Amino acid sequence: AVFRVELSCTGRLDSEVTILMQLNLTINSSKNITVLNFKRRKMCYRKLEPEVKSPTSDKNSSKAIFDPVNAAPTTSTRVFYISVGVCCAVIFLVAIILAVLHLHSMKRIELDDSISDSSSSQGLSQPSTQTTQYLRADTPNNATPVTSYPTLRIEKNDLKSVTLMEAKAKVKDIAISRERITLKDVLQEGTFGRIFHGILIEEKDPSKEKQVFVKTVKDQASEVQVTMMLTESCKLRGLHHRNLLPITHVCIEEGEKPMVLLPYMNWGNLKLFLRQCKLVEANNPQAISQQDLVHMAIQIACGMSYLARREVIHKDLAARNCVIDDALQVKITDNALSRDLFPMDYHCLGDNENRPVRWMALESLVNNEFSSASDVWAFGVTLWELMTLGQTPYVDIDPFEMAAYLKDGYRIAQPINCPDELFAVMACCWALDPEERPKFQQLVQCLTEFHAALGAYV
Repeated sequence: AVFRVELSCTGRLDSEVTILMQLNLTINSSKNITVLNFKRRKMCYRKLEPEVKSPTSDKNSSKAIFDPVNAAPTTSTRVFYISVGVCCAVIFLVAIILAVLHLHSMKRIELDDSISDSSSSQGLSQPSTQTTQYLRADTPNNATPVTSYPTLRIEKNDLKSVTLMEAKAKVKDIAISRERITLKDVLQEGTFGRIFHGILIEEKDPSKEKQVFVKTVKDQASEVQVTMMLTESCKLRGLHHRNLLPITHVCIEEGEKPMVLLPYMNWGNLKLFLRQCKLVEANNPQAISQQDLVHMAIQIACGMSYLARREVIHKDLAARNCVIDDALQVKITDNALSRDLFPMDYHCLGDNENRPVRWMALESLVNNEFSSASDVWAFGVTLWELMTLGQTPYVDIDPFEMAAYLKDGYRIAQPINCPDELFAVMACCWALDPEERPKFQQLVQCLTEFHAALGAYV
């Protein structure tokens, strides 16, 4: 048999009752009686009805009305709210971490590239107050040199520790056959080194060829000199910038003189080009303008800014280590063979090492320490070379006296016809404390603004 018991709520009260139902079962009038007890809990709720206030009713009397806002939340609702709160907290925490990482990376970029050094900016923007302390004065600057610069990446010169075998191993991956190289005119020649204008035959298509610089050595070159040429040629290798000229190939075959190949620039070495301009200046005053010279300086500063961002220290920036083409595009090269090709620019101070003394910062002269800040110093001297069309700086100063001369606050004088604003830029580069020198990105911006001002007057 099927039956159903229905216990309906009246809807008048909120109540909970316990119901006990007992069923007695007998089969075929048997005396066996089976008793089934069912115990259930019944919950009833009062029906909600709008309260109708009677004008005769007592004002203090009120009916209980269900308030969904103030009602206590159920367990599932609490779980939902807790879950949402935890998710929001996690998302907020992740956002804070990402923001901190982003600010940290931006701060590092700003330290390298942006114009944030207030003291350097002031020096660049107020040339009239920055030039006098760098000139020969009655009362020299007696500031003592700082011997440690923790915020700068500092390197020591240690080329002599590299062997010829190690130097060849470093360039083995870009080595080519001697048959692909044709030597033409000799562009520069020293005691043991030469630079040729050469032709390189394409490997995939022998019918195609391109012009190159070829640096090589003479028969009397020593193993140390060959090692230095190969090692110093790798200084800019693997770097790509429109104002850098790294090596492309080498030839290190047995029985052949080692050769280093670089892309060809048809006006050649920048220092020789400047001196040639000075020779023809009397006959052709418009051969090269001050605006052109400033544009060259901007290109060099751009290339050096790239090196600074890559934490590469050049250590020998000068006009002799730059090349130029007929479009006045300037590129920085390595200093391989420079000691031999420009012997008057290098001096030995008793340590059996030829160094570019007149281009070196004080900390490099005294402690043999090189950093991006010492490259900035060399850039100031290079800018001076540009404005003098290739003259030698500190030509009347004994190389052995350079450190004392710089420590006492003396610097090279302002070139003739050099604007005060431009000489102020040089002066900032020659600050005794490396931390006070401008960054290369600052120099790019300052020189670009000055170049634009020159163009406005033309």
